[in-house]
Amino acid sequence: MEYALVPLVILGIAIIFITQSIKFVPQQNAWVRERLGRYHGTMSPGPNFLVPFIDRVAYRHSLKEIPLDVPSQVCITRDNTQLQVDGILYFQVTDPMRASYGSSNYVMAITQLAQTTLRSVIGKLELDKTFEERDIINAQVVSAIDEAALNWGVKVLRYEIKDLTPPNEILHAMQRQITAEREKRALIAASEGRRQEQINIATGEREAFIARSEGQKQAQINNAQGEAAAITAVAEATAGAIERIAAAIRQPGGEQAVQLKVAERAVDAYGKVAADATTTLIVPSTMNETAALIASAMRMVQAGKTSST
Repeated sequence: MEYALVPLVILGIAIIFITQSIKFVPQQNAWVRERLGRYHGTMSPGPNFLVPFIDRVAYRHSLKEIPLDVPSQVCITRDNTQLQVDGILYFQVTDPMRASYGSSNYVMAITQLAQTTLRSVIGKLELDKTFEERDIINAQVVSAIDEAALNWGVKVLRYEIKDLTPPNEILHAMQRQITAEREKRALIAASEGRRQEQINIATGEREAFIARSEGQKQAQINNAQGEAAAITAVAEATAGAIERIAAAIRQPGGEQAVQLKVAERAVDAYGKVAADATTTLIVPSTMNETAALIASAMRMVQAGKTSST
């Protein structure tokens, strides 16, 4: 019986030895190994061998990006306004050895440093700037924490402000200010619209006046050109008629025709004067005066013929 238990004991010791000596580290993890209480290396993902009862896994770290909620706190701005601020911090363990021995609790250390840095940064800004410059605040917090976290084996990736909450009185005042600003913009937009409308109307009237004046100018030019053309046509027609009359006078019997025509015009003239009841007509005593008038007209015709030849 005693000899039968020996193999079982040896088997049990072998199982314990194997379980203590072989460790499987998961992916994106790093385990810190100590030998006799001292740091003896970092175990990478996969199987790792330990010396039983001499080596031990002292710390286990995740190498993934870790979100850390920073507790809400009250910060005072440069213009003495209280703000309730909370945020979230993203970090990653980059040096397992430093993360193990650089700080007793690096999570608490970066949380406290984030809060103090945030109070310092917001204390340099006025209330309005805190809402406008969130990116600058985030960048300054990350820069300050990351510099100190190097000794802790931690890399701070980014910090984001989740909420900025001013007191209710300040919040109501800001809402009234926003309402007043919007009303101001609406009034400015309306006045600009009226101004542009008046400009458009004035521009349209000016262009219409110019168009009407151009039309009137062109109409006057056209009328003047028409009148000039008409005068030219009448002059040309009169000149042609005179030339034809002069040519007819030169023909045999032309002078007698002119005498007859002048006599007819004289008789017509006397007849028209006599028809007017308001006109006093003095009739020549003899027809010699009428003949003298015809003879005078014929002498003018003869003078015209002589000058033309």
